Amino acid sequence: MTTEQDDPGFKALTQQITRARGFSCDAYKDRCLKRRIAVRMRARGVHTYADYGRLLQQDAHEYDLLLDALTINVTKFYRNPETWNALRPYLVALWRERSAGTLRAWSAGCASGEEPYTIAVVLLEASHAAGFTGTSAAFRVDATDVDRASLERTTAAAYPETAFTEMPAALQHRYFTSVAPRSPIPEVREHVRTLKHDLTREPAPDAPYDLIMCRNVVIYFDRATQERLFDGFATALRAGGVLVLGKVETLFGPARERLALADPRERIYRRRP
Repeated sequence: MTTEQDDPGFKALTQQITRARGFSCDAYKDRCLKRRIAVRMRARGVHTYADYGRLLQQDAHEYDLLLDALTINVTKFYRNPETWNALRPYLVALWRERSAGTLRAWSAGCASGEEPYTIAVVLLEASHAAGFTGTSAAFRVDATDVDRASLERTTAAAYPETAFTEMPAALQHRYFTSVAPRSPIPEVREHVRTLKHDLTREPAPDAPYDLIMCRNVVIYFDRATQERLFDGFATALRAGGVLVLGKVETLFGPARERLALADPRERIYRRRP
């Protein structure tokens, strides 16, 4: 396998990937890229970045498999229940503060769709707690990812039982079909739309948002890109809107002036007025 002396080859490979597929390799941490590229190199039996670059030129399908490996994100419905439970009162407050129009949420880096559908479920529950019923609970969840396969899985919305191990049974029964592969019921699905979106290159797809969730995505980027993303999230939120990060992610940069830390343990922030 490659060594530190192969760094020029690594740089040439990442530049090749960016030119061919528009994937912004420069924004990612080198160690993350190297680890995930190595998975594909082992799968194809090549040992240098230069050889793998030649393989990509000869086999266009390998690009799809590589991008799947680079953007993989493991998730479940209601992952980290304590985060969703802590978020609930903020969502109830957002419903009560709403004067008119549609609440907007953004799952930035939606992986295979468990997070955006969980957002839809929790927003429905919060709307009932706030006194909304039926069609009066108008909201939309934008599920975005740069990865083609992730968006296809989100749109297909068919999940094994193992995806539900952290979701309360009552919510499973209320909002999902009972036979595997299980799917969200139409009342949930109608609120979620999937969009291809590159966080590192494009602005928020349809700001302003009331809720943005971007958990365990920013950690893969370098510090300069993280600062830019945080600032973009702050800009994309309405005043009083909520941002949720992953538990190992820390907000820094100019966005700290615009986002107040509401729950340190669960990494919940609110946009300052």
